[in-house]
Order: sequence, then structure tokens, then C-alpha cells
Amino acid sequence: MNSKITIIDYGVSNLLNVVRAFDHFDADITLAETPEAVMAADRLVLPGVGAFSGGMEELRQRNLIEPIKEFCTSGKLFLGICLGMQMMLESSEEFGHFAGLGLIPGQVLPVPAEGADGKPHKVPHIGWNELQVAGSRDGWQDSIFSDVETQASMYFVHSFMAVPDNPDHRLADCDYDGQILCAAVQLDNMTGCQFHPEKSGDNGLAIIRRFLSF
Repeated sequence: MNSKITIIDYGVSNLLNVVRAFDHFDADITLAETPEAVMAADRLVLPGVGAFSGGMEELRQRNLIEPIKEFCTSGKLFLGICLGMQMMLESSEEFGHFAGLGLIPGQVLPVPAEGADGKPHKVPHIGWNELQVAGSRDGWQDSIFSDVETQASMYFVHSFMAVPDNPDHRLADCDYDGQILCAAVQLDNMTGCQFHPEKSGDNGLAIIRRFLSF
């Protein structure tokens, strides 16, 4: 297991819980606030909560956008969590139109206000929901989800959802009243989780453990 992990600290993340989750495996944790710290990482985590525009602005003010993009071209493992996953995409329609990191083609759109039956349901999508293998895949082998069983429950809190252009970039989905939401994305060395693995008990810890050892 590679215990070295760098977590980006840019002022809009649930940093303490994320740190605790990695500390559970005695990880050697560095908090990165500068471009130099990002580029020096062995494995990089971008957590986040709140609005897309605010998250991108905080990254911009700290000059972290280009270092994150450059890191992701290195082939080293990258993990985006919640807002961090959404910012991996090209753009978001949350309170306007805003550019993202552009690591994965696609956009961030509102979670549908109705279930598949046309009846209104609660937004944000909050609480435990089961994962399912995304339609274009036959399993989670060769990913940091490889220790997670199908239909494992994870904890979600979000009003907007990632919509990758390429279905092959969807790693996992969840069913919210018949609406299939993207729960995780993967492209090469980059993975994103819409749910919070750090709040998802043993199932979430299995992802973090595999991220450290993959």
C-alpha cells in the first residue's frame, strides 16, 4: 500500500472527514494549498462541497487549476469527491454557466425534480443509495471500486449531477426514483465519486483503501 496521499485544501471542502478516512489506514497525508504541493503529489485527492462556481473560483485564486490538469496527465492516481468530481467535467449549469477543469468531457446538470413516474421528489438527493454498475461496463475490476460489491450503499448529498458525454466514462450509477444518476466516473488514472466515501462506512473505506493500494 502506498501510504502517501495529498489532499487539496482550497477552503470549500469537508476536509476533516476526508483526512480521517485516509488516516484510518495510517496514510502519510499532505494538505496542498500551493501549485508546488499539487505537482509534488504521488496520489491526489480533490474533495469539495458547495457550489461549482465557488469551488472553481477558489482553485483559480490559488493558481491550482493548471497544476491539477498537469498532474492528471502524469498517470498518477487522482480522486475527485462530490463537488471535486463535478469539477472534473467541462462545465456546469449550476446558477449560470461555468467552466470546469475539463478532465472528462461532459457537463453538470440539475438532478431531475421528478421521478420517472412524473411525481415530484426531493432535491437535493440526500441519503443512502445503492450503486449499480454503469450500463457500458461489465464490472468494476481494474478500478478503485474493485473491492465494492454491486448494490453497496453509499451516502449522497447533491442537487446537481455529472453527465459525461461518453457513457464509457461512467463507472457507477444509482437509481433515484427511476432516474439513473451518475454516481462515479473514471477515465484512465482519474476517478470521481459523487457520493462521499468518507461518510459511507465500510463500503466507502474499501474505495479509499483500494485508492491507496491500486
